[in-house]
Amino acid sequence: MPTAILGSHRASGRSITEQFHAFDANNAHVYGALERMAARRLAAGATRVSLKDLFEDLRRQLPHGVVGLNNNYTALYARRMIGEHPHWAGAFELRRRAA
Repeated sequence: MPTAILGSHRASGRSITEQFHAFDANNAHVYGALERMAARRLAAGATRVSLKDLFEDLRRQLPHGVVGLNNNYTALYARRMIGEHPHWAGAFELRRRAA
């Protein structure tokens, strides 16, 4: 089977984590926007926050979307938010990473 079918995230030769770090380095405004959105929801009384929902809201807010904003990055952004805001840990559901 071609590599792209077995693991499309590996088609470029880079792992999802490597792709995420490259995207994040070039799009720091994305994390800032997601962080502000999460903070607003929590301040409004939400007890759970979905990064996938935040991604979709961000896509709607930006007129042309964000090129390269991959749904595979949601867990990595959630882990980053918890790392920077440990008091938010209960708001995000995380699963064990395979790799």
